[in-house]
Amino acid sequence: MTHIETSFLKLGLNINLTKSLHEMGYTKPSPIQFSCIPYLLKNYDVLGMAQTGSGKTAAFSLPLLQNLDLLLKLPQVLVLAPTRELAVQVSEAFLVFSKYIKGVQILALYGGQKYENQLRSLKKGPHIVVGTPGRLLDHLKRGTLNLSRLKSLVLDEADEMLRMGFIEDVENIMAKIPKNHQTALFSATMPDAIRKISKRFMKNPKEICIKSNITNKPDIEQSYWIVNIRKTEGLIRFLEVEDFLSALIFVRTKSATLEVSESLEKHGYNSAALNGDMNQALREQTLEKLRTGKLDILIATDVAARGLDVDRLTLVINYDIPMDVESYVHRIGRTGRAGRTGKALLFVEYREKRLLRNIERITKSKIFETKLPNNSLLTEKRLKKINLKIEKQLNSKDLVDYQLILKKLKCFEHIAIEKLAAALLKMAQGKRSLIIKSEPSYKTNKFIISKNSTKPFNNFKKNKFRKDKNILMNIYKIDVGRNDGVEVRHIVGAIANEGNLSSKDIGNVRLFPIYSTIELPVSLPAKTLNFFSKTRILNKLINIRLISNNKNYKLKKYNEKARFFNKKTFLKYVPERKKVNRRRTSQN
Repeated sequence: MTHIETSFLKLGLNINLTKSLHEMGYTKPSPIQFSCIPYLLKNYDVLGMAQTGSGKTAAFSLPLLQNLDLLLKLPQVLVLAPTRELAVQVSEAFLVFSKYIKGVQILALYGGQKYENQLRSLKKGPHIVVGTPGRLLDHLKRGTLNLSRLKSLVLDEADEMLRMGFIEDVENIMAKIPKNHQTALFSATMPDAIRKISKRFMKNPKEICIKSNITNKPDIEQSYWIVNIRKTEGLIRFLEVEDFLSALIFVRTKSATLEVSESLEKHGYNSAALNGDMNQALREQTLEKLRTGKLDILIATDVAARGLDVDRLTLVINYDIPMDVESYVHRIGRTGRAGRTGKALLFVEYREKRLLRNIERITKSKIFETKLPNNSLLTEKRLKKINLKIEKQLNSKDLVDYQLILKKLKCFEHIAIEKLAAALLKMAQGKRSLIIKSEPSYKTNKFIISKNSTKPFNNFKKNKFRKDKNILMNIYKIDVGRNDGVEVRHIVGAIANEGNLSSKDIGNVRLFPIYSTIELPVSLPAKTLNFFSKTRILNKLINIRLISNNKNYKLKKYNEKARFFNKKTFLKYVPERKKVNRRRTSQN
């Protein structure tokens, strides 16, 4: 019997749980639910690998709810989640699934909440605790979280916790809980570090692997656009022609969330940014607006949008191409969930086409190219919207009152009705004119390089990214290099995102076998550098440190027509390479 023929009741779930599932519209278990629920009901350890949106939250929450001892007023289930948003989502899922189970107490613990509120809730004796590693470890150290009777531990999105540097906290938590407990670990990928944790803390786990590829998501229509005008202009055009309930736009940095949101608001879109700098109350308020329809577009980074599940979400736009394939799968997994249809659009710059092909190759799916909406299509869409507005008003009950008012406007007595209608139409169109006089100007040079390019001298005349040539720069060394599989884009993306830096703040990046060098401003705050000490690239700490203090060195020492070091300048400021050069000179 396959999972398609099996109901939740046949998997062993009781009537209270299946009743709530039926009300939510769930009739048949997904593959991960079909495989995990029977094992978890029987208290086996489970190691599950499945992509975001596969239904793994229900896969572990349903059986663990059924196994609760409601008379025991102590935490029996602990769920670790990498972000506050995911912790809230998982706790809400437990609440919905336990609708018909009386007396279940569920608590979410994460940073940003007041300790007083959390302590009051802990004293009530919750059966289920969902939280982020940092806050959970804090409560364990304070002695305010009692896990002496814990029965089940869940690690949700384990690979994301590894990427965000939480693995050490996770191991510390697992070392403090009773040894005789059930463990369920879920991850979209299975890196070596996660595998080691499973061997160390799990007892003969049942391994379940649901293939993480997009061919399992036929309800997501995927396409890409080769960027040939300013991204913001292209974004506005695509949003105008797409029919969507709500949209999620992914960008790479925190500052970009604000920039894109500001641009959309200028064009009349109801949008908001979601990033790590927002306080928790504002973040939750923003997500609630998106769920209830008070907000149509959300601009977010990967981490900020982790765990986001909104029914109205029908369009995902990758404004910045993701750094890896897993991130792409996670991003588009925000739509097309639980049988809903969705669309995913990827913005690809010419130099990023290799990344696009890599996504297609690994996911074994074809992403089709789409063209920028032209003026003809924009006009057609605008006319359609105007027609709908007019039809709606023609059927309104108070139209007669406005006809009477029209007769009182004597200045229109001798004007033809067509001319009057045209004047009113022009007034009604607002900022989006129905007459678009010219097409956007396209980029003609496919080889214009960006700040992340590793081949600066091919077209150096086009390189105008460095606006201020008087910025003082220091050279830093980091402990990741070519041997680690790192690329320039990985380094730039991590430094920009984690340090909230703009493009003008990042100078030259050079890759070597076991390390790399990067230029950052002399004025960079010490707080930001301390924050970089915890930054990981490809799961490896970068261990950033200063190797050249260039207080008297300005960017004019760069080649004026290229922002990368030339050979002589680079040898002058990197001691290791300078010594090698001297040896070669003496040998010659």
